[in-house]
Amino acid sequence: MGRKWNNIKEKKASKDANTSRVYAKFGLEIYVAARKGEPDPESNRALKVVLERAKTYNVPKAIIDRAIDKAKRGAEENYEELRYEGFGPNGSMIIVDALTNNVNRTAAAVRAAFSKNGGNLGVTGSVSYMFDAAAVLGVEGKTADEVIELLLEADVDARDVVEEDESVIVYAAPEQFYAVQEAFKQAGITDFTVAEITMIAQNDVELSGDALTQFEKIVDTLEDLEDVQQVYHNVDMGE
Repeated sequence: MGRKWNNIKEKKASKDANTSRVYAKFGLEIYVAARKGEPDPESNRALKVVLERAKTYNVPKAIIDRAIDKAKRGAEENYEELRYEGFGPNGSMIIVDALTNNVNRTAAAVRAAFSKNGGNLGVTGSVSYMFDAAAVLGVEGKTADEVIELLLEADVDARDVVEEDESVIVYAAPEQFYAVQEAFKQAGITDFTVAEITMIAQNDVELSGDALTQFEKIVDTLEDLEDVQQVYHNVDMGE
């Protein structure tokens, strides 16, 4: 699949070290997911996915509980889910997912992040057709063959199973997230190195020199925006 999920995660963790930014974003995402349905992960699949992701990023329980309690109280804060698509240098493509209570503010900030760093914001569909939605779950302590066997025993379809460093990464259709997760749990595995429903580029591009620097500035600026939850792209960032 061309992705080094643990490397990506480590870079994000390093960037977010000593800040509360990642926790604040998870808090908002948990609140919005809990507001969509019951504030109970066992009956709210969207919330369950977010909580599993939060666990892999070591989000404190206090932040999770606060967000769910806020949803239970019926706080009247309305947020919209938005997706933006744009272009960086040399064929690089970027998808931006945001949660916002002010669409005009978010649109202006995202547009500026692209334009001020040499990128261009595109129209809906101009980039996303080159990406596939996927569930990605990673575990340690198993070989790829062992993971394939337990998935087969659970009658779960996976697109790919690959070994990466100390982890085995499973790629599956988004609707298979819970089935893969349950297959692991039935095998006694409850901790995941990665647990995401994400967008994966069908083809990666490699950048170097000024083009790579420019691209990284676009992505860094986007990720620093308060309203932006996720940034997906088609650039192979290497190790």
